[in-house]
Amino acid sequence: MSGTFHTRRRFGALCLGAAALAATPSLAAPQLLRRISALEAVDWRDHFTTLANDAILCDLTNRVMHYWGEDGFYRIYPTAVPMSDEFARRGRTQIVLKRARPEWAPTPNMLARNPDLPRYVGPGPDNPLGVRALNLSWQYYVIHGTNDIRKIGRQSSNGCIGLFNEQIVEVFDRARVGTPVLLI
Repeated sequence: MSGTFHTRRRFGALCLGAAALAATPSLAAPQLLRRISALEAVDWRDHFTTLANDAILCDLTNRVMHYWGEDGFYRIYPTAVPMSDEFARRGRTQIVLKRARPEWAPTPNMLARNPDLPRYVGPGPDNPLGVRALNLSWQYYVIHGTNDIRKIGRQSSNGCIGLFNEQIVEVFDRARVGTPVLLI
């Protein structure tokens, strides 16, 4: 990999992370920015055979999502990841449904753990899925925005991958049904 390409990819990730975090009032934002800026760009070929339909890598350990476009686009996004290994699923999946202005309902397991959860939340500012959602082929697993930005950069989800709303809009606009996703 050439130094120029590597630098461009890191710079793009840093710009995106800095822009989103600058608007984040959380005290954890500076720490999150330092952690993301310290990450090296990842080569997509280590995880995927092609970028013909773009590719998404969710790194649960580093709490980031890498997005590669077949057009050379590359970003690293800070994410909310599952609270524990009990909620985490790893492996290959793909986007099967794109939902703008998603509705939310708790899963049966979520209701078993917390029966006081609302049974339904429509689109809007109180929706836990934020402004966009990308359903994966695994039932109940979604890459989505959030109505609680304090969760980003933390182990705070019930299994999903959460992004800042501004960033899920960018991912939503680029990704297609069939885009491969790998959770590691």
